[in-house]
Amino acid sequence: MKPVPELVRLAWPIAVSMLSYSVMTLVSTLFVGRLGANALAGVGLGGIAAFGLIVFGFGLLRSVKVVVSQATGAGRRGDIPVYLAAGIALALALGLLGIGAGRGLAAFLPRFSASAEAGHLAAEYLWWRNLGAPFVLVAVALREARYGLGDSRSPLVSALGANLCNIALDALFILVLGLGVRGAGAATALSHVVEAALLVSASRRPGFAWARVRLRHVGTLLRLGVPLGLQFLLEIGAFAVLVVVLAGIGAVDLAAHQIALQLTHISFLPALAVGEAASVMVGQAVGAGQDGLVPKVARRALLVATAYTGACALVFVAFAQLLAGAFTTDLAVRAVTVKLLWVAAAFQIFDGANAIARCVLRGTGDVRYPAVIAVVIAWVSTPPLAWLLGVRLGWGALGGWLGLCAEIVVGSSLLWWRLERGSWRKAAEASRERLASEPGEEELVTAPVTG
Repeated sequence: MKPVPELVRLAWPIAVSMLSYSVMTLVSTLFVGRLGANALAGVGLGGIAAFGLIVFGFGLLRSVKVVVSQATGAGRRGDIPVYLAAGIALALALGLLGIGAGRGLAAFLPRFSASAEAGHLAAEYLWWRNLGAPFVLVAVALREARYGLGDSRSPLVSALGANLCNIALDALFILVLGLGVRGAGAATALSHVVEAALLVSASRRPGFAWARVRLRHVGTLLRLGVPLGLQFLLEIGAFAVLVVVLAGIGAVDLAAHQIALQLTHISFLPALAVGEAASVMVGQAVGAGQDGLVPKVARRALLVATAYTGACALVFVAFAQLLAGAFTTDLAVRAVTVKLLWVAAAFQIFDGANAIARCVLRGTGDVRYPAVIAVVIAWVSTPPLAWLLGVRLGWGALGGWLGLCAEIVVGSSLLWWRLERGSWRKAAEASRERLASEPGEEELVTAPVTG
């Protein structure tokens, strides 16, 4: 195995696929923009609420990739359909719970908006978009299983198909039928159905058979996935507190934060995709009992990510004014944005290293330590420092981003310390013991399951 070419082969489709959910929201925003400020605000608030209802599932279902990659490496391909069935069952359950919770949350959204009309439109958008929640999570389970098999192309094709469908349906429902934000929500929900259907089709290849749900495998996914789900949920909670702090400082600081956040989010995705690719390779190595490959894959992934994030850091430093000017003509917002991009340049390499370490540890089955570290540092560092530096010392959004920088640097250092010490080896051994203790399912598969 040549780690760098394999990392790149797996990573670039993952990076594109990761944009799918966000791009659907962006497209809806573009289409409803002609309907006025209240419609825009409603889709923005409703979109955040819709994501918040399923973010736990996004994290939990990452466990599907872990177990599938390990089973693939161990040559236990017959276990894969059973794990996938368990993942789909959890996805449906969490999606249905999300629909129920969304119905309750929709009633409160008008209270969170400065405009009553925007709040009601947010509730309407959430009501329709949230109907797709089970299909979003089923698509995540299927996607993670394909990644675990080393197939990142099928999720890419499915994501592209779903986004094309979303554009067509938005145009039909909003521009032709005049359904407004209802149409935007319904279009996105139906597009999630299409994405899940395309992934089901990709999974129905020769050599693959569906299996019934088994509680033992559901339990395995829960043991691995709950820490990941809580990590996703609580990290977003800490970030939401940061936004609240910045909103209290002023509109200029909040606007600059949003611009810098969009730029860093886009720049971060390729590094995260390299980490996810490394997680697949590490999971397969652990399943095959080749723990010696884990540090090798981790370091090669770090090398690739550092080359990329280092280039991003240089771009942020050299072109900060140009990048800020592309988003706003407000000189005050532009000045603050430039400072935030300089801070982002300082933590770019650490952010990439953090993503690699998290994903590699997850691939070994070591999920609790990274989750605890991420959550504790997120809450101990970013919100308090944002308040101390941003509010008390008057540094504004710059203070909040310095807190974010501290969180990333400390978290990255602790995770790489664990990785280099080899503390993950116990989790890797436990993963192999779990695989060995589970009853064989080889009768379910008659040929290799490959991407």
